[in-house]
Amino acid sequence: MIRTATVADVPVVHALVRELADYEKLLHEAKATEEQLREALFGERPAVHAHIAVDDTTGEPVGFALWFLTFSTWRGVHGIYLEDLYVRPTARGAGHGKALLAELAAICVERGYQRLEWAVLNWNAPTIAFYDSLGARPQDEWTTYRLTDQPLTDLGRGTRKPRPE
Repeated sequence: MIRTATVADVPVVHALVRELADYEKLLHEAKATEEQLREALFGERPAVHAHIAVDDTTGEPVGFALWFLTFSTWRGVHGIYLEDLYVRPTARGAGHGKALLAELAAICVERGYQRLEWAVLNWNAPTIAFYDSLGARPQDEWTTYRLTDQPLTDLGRGTRKPRPE
């Protein structure tokens, strides 16, 4: 049901990312290309990892998890940050989402990682209920911040001195 993504899966990962963005009403922000995903997942220095959920009967991809390593200075060990988890609506309820999370939890246990973390949109009640059913708990005392686009550029250019060549 769950397998590690291969380079041949890049087009389906890209399609699933776009489906997730559409589901989250943020398709206009989904700008990643297949080539960017190929480089991030399978390039010279892979920065992210992906797993594919496949239908047990047809073998067709029905979902994915895309994740990367984090590090906790408090615990002194790595963890996993789940960037995206998505199962196609037609395949929901068959255990694919739970199987994807179980795979990441197994990686954490095998490697001694002590955290598996992710974010969920506040309005996504069915998904929140699913996560709650697994024993995951929201980190309500933390607020996520994001710096992108022009503010990121302004800050990045305004505080760094040019590096000598």
